[in-house]
Amino acid sequence: MSELVERVDEQDRVLGVVERGEAIERRWPHRVATTVCRDPEGRFLVHRRQEGVSRFPGQYNWLIGGAVEVGESYEEAAARELTEELGVRAPVRFVFKFLCDGIIGPYWLGLHEAVVSDLLAPDPSEIAWCGWVTEGELREAFRRWAFVEDGVDAFRRYVDRPGPGVPGRQCSSK
Repeated sequence: MSELVERVDEQDRVLGVVERGEAIERRWPHRVATTVCRDPEGRFLVHRRQEGVSRFPGQYNWLIGGAVEVGESYEEAAARELTEELGVRAPVRFVFKFLCDGIIGPYWLGLHEAVVSDLLAPDPSEIAWCGWVTEGELREAFRRWAFVEDGVDAFRRYVDRPGPGVPGRQCSSK
């Protein structure tokens, strides 16, 4: 069965319901929800995608996520994807969204944060490997490993966003 998503415009207003594959093929904007997973020490979760997945096979990412389903909010989708891909439930907090002109076409990327302290049970059909890294180790991994390009762009936006009280930032020197 095909995955249905809401086709949206450049202001993230719903235009209709389409198959995700068609949205990607025709470069129609749709919505994607992601979560930055941090452990209680402030480290980031990094994972490598399975070779056989349809999008970004074998690449590394620091974001967990996927398409926002029809009628679903960004937050609902982020929480659902966290459970589906990592087997955990944790409160997700919306951080920001932006129109990403990425590899799979233009899409609104909603970025969330979650502190994950439960034992992970990654979905083996999606995730080949995962581990916790410090911010410095993540920056080094960006230089050494094949990361999803859209994720690297999202990381820059995440660490460069203005405002005080960025959760976890005090742990970046570990």
